[in-house]
Amino acid sequence: MQAVQYDAYGATPYLLEVPDPVCPDGGVVVEVRATGVCRSDWHAWQGHDPVPLPQVPGHEFAGVVVAAGRQVTGHVVGERVTAPFVCGCGRCAYCLAGDAQVCPDQSQPGFTRPGSFAELVVVPAADLNVVTLPDELDFVSAAALGCRFATSYRALTAHAQLRPGDWVAVHGCGGAGLSAVMIAAALGARIVAVDVSSAALQRAGELGAEILIEGGPGAAERIVAATGGGAHASIDAVGSTETAVASVSCLRPRGRHVQIGLLLGPHATPPLPMGPVVAKELSIHGSHGMAARDYPPMLDLVASGAVQPRLLVGSVIGLHEAGAALARMSQPAAAAGVTVVRLGPDD
Repeated sequence: MQAVQYDAYGATPYLLEVPDPVCPDGGVVVEVRATGVCRSDWHAWQGHDPVPLPQVPGHEFAGVVVAAGRQVTGHVVGERVTAPFVCGCGRCAYCLAGDAQVCPDQSQPGFTRPGSFAELVVVPAADLNVVTLPDELDFVSAAALGCRFATSYRALTAHAQLRPGDWVAVHGCGGAGLSAVMIAAALGARIVAVDVSSAALQRAGELGAEILIEGGPGAAERIVAATGGGAHASIDAVGSTETAVASVSCLRPRGRHVQIGLLLGPHATPPLPMGPVVAKELSIHGSHGMAARDYPPMLDLVASGAVQPRLLVGSVIGLHEAGAALARMSQPAAAAGVTVVRLGPDD
């Protein structure tokens, strides 16, 4: 099969032919029809989040099952599917309790094993990890539901416990942040979007953000003023010291901060303002994807038309362009939106 691979951190990813993957007894092989280009892939490629080398990146994918292991009972060849970027082992206490996203023996395409910048990708423990796609959802839109959208959905519903009328601040309007804006609007929240890019802020406004604030020094204070005392919930969708501190600092008493942007390298231990956390009884949460069992309500929201993940897509490219698209993430984004690699028919 064809795949995009990098051999060293920061080395130019290139297209090559590699052996087809072997289908595990409990897993499936998926023919990839579309896969997102995510900043998490960029972090791995840069060595911020070390991975085995050489590596095939990619973890936000949708496609068709072309092989199923003999132990798989819930999925069949020909089925249109996706899967979370965190795949649980299916055996441990966390998986059995429904929390596969924190499985100690988890695997991740593009990180712990070859990913979806390829014509074929393996999903282990398929009966736990595979999600069947509704017929009306095209593959490009389904790829846009990958880690950024699903992580944002769970961050807002399970951790931020967002209610209609709540103020939510979204720090960073890349793929994850724009997903959070779209979902929060569908949930009836009032949204403050924060970013250093005017194009990203404009897109956030088009997707439902009520207040647009330029990121940087003083952003938290401007959010507090604009919301009449602070946000009820705040999302750091970037993963930097500045945005994490601003996200906590912009909250009103009893507010909830949710960290979805990866904090790596020099940003791994940000000096969060713990005085206000105690005095205001703030809550701090991490959100690490979403288990397959929790996908149905999100897919119902998509099916209802309340959220339209295709609107998050900024460009659709071919597999031969995927390596260059990953490398471009080292530069400021020229336009807002998610890049999706399409490998086959979009239906």
